Amino acid sequence: MDFENMNIWCWLIPFLVGAICAYLGYLIGKSRAKTIDNSAQLKILEDKNAKLQADLDACNGKLSSQASAPVSSFTADTAIPFNATAAKAALGKAVKQDDLKVVEGIGPKIAGMFNDSGISTWRALSESSVADCQKVLDGGGDRYKIHDPASWPMQARMCYEGKWSELAKWQDEHKHGKL
Repeated sequence: MDFENMNIWCWLIPFLVGAICAYLGYLIGKSRAKTIDNSAQLKILEDKNAKLQADLDACNGKLSSQASAPVSSFTADTAIPFNATAAKAALGKAVKQDDLKVVEGIGPKIAGMFNDSGISTWRALSESSVADCQKVLDGGGDRYKIHDPASWPMQARMCYEGKWSELAKWQDEHKHGKL
């Protein structure tokens, strides 16, 4: 080997590349070794979760206590007078008292099924549960499976209480009686 012709750069360049690679390796290793301590954030989120769970349990307790109490706000001897003029003004069609077909989703055949099961007035429909309405529909066979009675007691309550403008607004917003 002829060391006389070798330049200093032949030794300096490999040394500098090695030093730079060593420094970059050190930095990468140091950044991966860092552990982030999220214990404070975890504690905050656990406390928040516990508070939300307590709120949920309180709501479930209120719901179960209300479910055992009667929901009806009117008594057996309370009679709300029917105003056909107000009903026609709000709905835009003539309405007969206790006509179940006013409720969106109930047609003549379903109204007949309800009448046969003993539910023939708005008040009786408003006091029945959604499960009772579903039982009436199930009694009609498979052709009534597409109907959803979830809003029928609520709509019947509006009819019984004479809240015609509220009923018309609700029916406009919820086409086909869906909640």
